[in-house]
Amino acid sequence: MNVKIAHFQTVYLVKAHEHQIGFIKIKTKPENKMDNLIIIRGGGDLATGVAQKFKRSGFNILILESETPTAIRRSVSLCEAVYDGTKEVEDMICRKIDRNGELSKCWEEGIIPLLVDPDGSCIGKLKPAAVIDAIIAKKNTGTEINMANIVIALGPGFTAGKDVHAVIETKRGNDLGKLILCGQAEANTGVPGEIAGESIRRVVRAPGNGLVKNIKQIGDIVQQGEILLSVNKEEIFAPISGLLRGLIRDGINVKEGMKIADIDPRPDINPNTISDKARCVGGAALEAYLYLNANGEAKK
Repeated sequence: MNVKIAHFQTVYLVKAHEHQIGFIKIKTKPENKMDNLIIIRGGGDLATGVAQKFKRSGFNILILESETPTAIRRSVSLCEAVYDGTKEVEDMICRKIDRNGELSKCWEEGIIPLLVDPDGSCIGKLKPAAVIDAIIAKKNTGTEINMANIVIALGPGFTAGKDVHAVIETKRGNDLGKLILCGQAEANTGVPGEIAGESIRRVVRAPGNGLVKNIKQIGDIVQQGEILLSVNKEEIFAPISGLLRGLIRDGINVKEGMKIADIDPRPDINPNTISDKARCVGGAALEAYLYLNANGEAKK
């Protein structure tokens, strides 16, 4: 008997009804959509990688964002829906909504809803199966272990077993994507992971406070010394040659030291596809969810 992978993927759902067909076990989605709900706090490029893994595995997703997201890898960040109403990344479409009542309509259409709710005030009412903090603020901005049966966080600033049930390592290297069930991810050093021999120089930061005016666009091939953008009319130059993979949204007010651009020294990289790091971290978040359920380590 042939069974499509799209049907078999729902084996990951916890609250499900089992049916036996031949030698293949299939689990169908629960009738209550909230039992299948994953709330992701943040909609940047890593959060988008998380959203894809869970959506492809049959879960309903809700992204919570701030009023003015500042992602720089905007071409692969679902949070851009805050500004544009919708955002498409690979096989996903995200739509900004104004109230919880629009959730079911989005899910029925296969769309990921996004709600501007930086404090997560809707979480208690919706009672999701899991909350994933993917804000990447390098600190805890308000996520608590009692927000859901399973609470997962990406990167430093959280303690597994105290703030959340599991932490995902986000630092590039051998431990990228590691599940941490006790303790913390590696501390933020301020030094980006190395890509093609470049680390600190590939990330551009704001030299001061002010309004951003973009000169280049994501996907442009730039040469060292070319003007990328200006902040408060101060021109910002490319520190290295390569592909402009990330660039903060035009017209945003930034603060000194904020990340405003990202140059990949590999000119053949596609800036419109989810990165290897985001896919790894997204898969690790899905693994953490399944592990916590299978081993009974989530909140009862």
